[in-house]
Amino acid sequence: MHGNESAENYLETILVLSQRLPVVRSVDVATELDFKKSSVSVAMKKLREGGHITVSPEGYITLTESGRKIADCIYERHTLLSSWLERLGVDPKTAADDACRIEHVISAESFEAIKQHIK
Repeated sequence: MHGNESAENYLETILVLSQRLPVVRSVDVATELDFKKSSVSVAMKKLREGGHITVSPEGYITLTESGRKIADCIYERHTLLSSWLERLGVDPKTAADDACRIEHVISAESFEAIKQHIK
């Protein structure tokens, strides 16, 4: 799954929304990402077929164990990298945008090195 930036972004968004909302639906994901509902529906189908989410008959989206693992990894990278960039003096919006790009391409080794350096 790693390497598919779009799927990782969807999984991360589902994770973040699940922390804020009682249930997550495709419309919530579309609103959060400012995407068309049809695009989100196609992505949710792919994530469901890939075993990363389940969707209840009511349309509630839940991360599976594999989906949660990926979402947790991407979210950890995003939060650590954006806060690190902000501490370096980068504007918060720019730091968040840059972290969103970096989080998908940085190797596990480099991320761990940054994480250890920051601690």
